Amino acid sequence: MHELSLCENIIDIIKTNAATQAFKKVNVVCLEVGTLSCVEPEALRFSFDAVSKNTLAQHAHLDIIQIPGLAQCSQCCTTHPVENKIDACPQCGHYPLQIIQGEELRVKNLEVE
Repeated sequence: MHELSLCENIIDIIKTNAATQAFKKVNVVCLEVGTLSCVEPEALRFSFDAVSKNTLAQHAHLDIIQIPGLAQCSQCCTTHPVENKIDACPQCGHYPLQIIQGEELRVKNLEVE
């Protein structure tokens, strides 16, 4: 379950920001998670609850914004929503498509005290 190590990295980001911005508590962690990122949101929530214990994010709410997959065809130059990295272009059937959105996993913002 790689979500656990991802959450450890999120806590490291929070600690780094707390040191430079002098906050003492995190109320909300807002994440952008791409649907093609191979990250399971519920596993991420579970892991965050476990990893955030005894940290300044201990009771923080994890707000997950899911970013849909979007890809461009190099053959016909059209852009289409995708649910899988190996989808073929629905316009011309060409593949692989170039993924342009949906693989991200980033901390969008923190609500802190």
